[in-house]
Amino acid sequence: MWGNIAIAFLIAFIVAFMTTPYTIKIAEKVGAVDIPKDKRRMHHHAMPKFGGPAVILGFLVSVAYLLTIMNIEGSIDLFSNEDYITKLIGILLGIVIITITGVVDDIKTLKPMAKLAGQLLAAIIVVRFGVRIEHISIPFITETLKISNTAMSSLITIIWIVGITNAINLTDGLDGLSSGITLISCISLLIIFALNSSPMIAIVLITALIGALLGFLPFNFSPAKTFIGDTGSNFLGFMLAIISILGVAKTYTAAVIVLPVIVLGLPIVDVIFAIIRRLVKGKSIKAIFQADKGHLHHKLVAQGFSQKQAVLIMYGASAACGIFAIILFDSGIWKALSFLLMFIAAVAIGYKNFSKGKEELKHAKHECIVCKYIYNPKVGNKNAGIEPGTSFEDLPDNWVCPVCGEGKDMFEVQE
Repeated sequence: MWGNIAIAFLIAFIVAFMTTPYTIKIAEKVGAVDIPKDKRRMHHHAMPKFGGPAVILGFLVSVAYLLTIMNIEGSIDLFSNEDYITKLIGILLGIVIITITGVVDDIKTLKPMAKLAGQLLAAIIVVRFGVRIEHISIPFITETLKISNTAMSSLITIIWIVGITNAINLTDGLDGLSSGITLISCISLLIIFALNSSPMIAIVLITALIGALLGFLPFNFSPAKTFIGDTGSNFLGFMLAIISILGVAKTYTAAVIVLPVIVLGLPIVDVIFAIIRRLVKGKSIKAIFQADKGHLHHKLVAQGFSQKQAVLIMYGASAACGIFAIILFDSGIWKALSFLLMFIAAVAIGYKNFSKGKEELKHAKHECIVCKYIYNPKVGNKNAGIEPGTSFEDLPDNWVCPVCGEGKDMFEVQE
């Protein structure tokens, strides 16, 4: 198993790492560039947003090569009773639909309903080719139930795939955020799959996704050279949803079936609150599709954290969800709850120290992580009308670096 994991990872990593620079050049030629047009954007200059194809290519090349080799040598039978070959064809067709929808959106910008239609079509195709949620449970309330009704099973699966696709897509708001959260979720699922003796096909798919993400992340982490775009973020959510189904397809333990929900807890909570928030504010179904600045990463930046700090905090929260799920599966509910309490205590202490440190930051110098310009409160920024003695935190929200034009979120305290 470990040899397969290593090969799947390395192929995906190399392909994604080598092709990402080319997607940056292609983005500029086809117009797949994110231009900040409103206050919701967290960057202040045009940025390529076509990194998704590199991740998709790395994933597909790795999976195609390894599954072919494994089928030839007999370590996996794609034509067995599980009919993996049919499911893989359905997944591939779904990826094609998701990719086409994402590429058009990255270049032309589709309306929300058009994007949703593409996601629904991709999910329906996957379900029609045999990928379905066959068991469901409500933790601590019901035992694991087999869904005997095919129509109900299909509906639940479609909702799950479309929901997770949008959950990951909505986290794509800061440099490296959606790709990093997906990477952490994938690693958590891989550990759970390995402990649970999940089907080898799920392990190969999740490992290939990990490799592709690690190959792309160096270009996407702050300060980003490219964004993953809707092509990439939709693909990540789409594949996470499908792989999580394949990984627990033959499991009948309630705790294991609910683990993917816990692992993906952060984006799921974010999308649920986004739906509620938009419904309350807009008072209509249409309001759900209207972008806003109320996501978790926006709230963190509004609290005074830099963009990089906000991303790392979200990474930590995502990792905590993954670790909680792993401990729950391996050691039981009480040890999992003990870990959760310790994590909450650590967060509370950290936030208290952060609040105290904000006072000290009033007189601190801040350095732009892009061009290394240093803002000194004692000097201010006379060209922008900023008087000497103005702390960095008191600068207007629309203030930008006088050298490179980046916003306040791209500054860090000078050590």
